[in-house]
Amino acid sequence: MKEEIQALDKNQTWTLVPHPPHANIVGSKWVYNLKYKDDGAHDHFKARLVAKGFTQVPGHDYDETFSPVVKPTIIHLIISVALSHKWTLKQLDVKNVLLHGNLKETVYME
Repeated sequence: MKEEIQALDKNQTWTLVPHPPHANIVGSKWVYNLKYKDDGAHDHFKARLVAKGFTQVPGHDYDETFSPVVKPTIIHLIISVALSHKWTLKQLDVKNVLLHGNLKETVYME
């Protein structure tokens, strides 16, 4: 949980402000996940602070939602092209990737 708070602070995810009158305040909660090693042994706990987005009002708190994901057929196409050209493929993981986006709406969360 300490690492998650440090990442939120480091990425300047929020600014502490007084409770504005007539603002919809979105609640939050901590979600915990137990991570395992390849051999099945306990590795560590992972904590994530999530907003209770179901309390937001469409058209007032946000305009649109989407989740950018790649279709499996696109992944297969990329792998096929790379194999046919004998290219090397690499992968990476961006830590806290969801903290890097900017919202055009102002969201008040507690």
